[in-house]
Amino acid sequence: MTEAPDCPECSQPMKFGGFVLVDREDDDRRSCRALWRCTGRHAWWLWADRPEEPLEACPMPKLFR
Repeated sequence: MTEAPDCPECSQPMKFGGFVLVDREDDDRRSCRALWRCTGRHAWWLWADRPEEPLEACPMPKLFR
């Protein structure tokens, strides 16, 4: 991703929050998710190796505050 996206929920600009290593169910591999957060405290992520896919709501945003 070349520029920071806007939050899909509140339209605020987001900041990159790092990478999270997780198990990916569709191919049974450990892969990184790129975490994005907005000032409205929403957390979104996407697969780092699949930047063309849409952002998904992070199911555990309190872990990344």
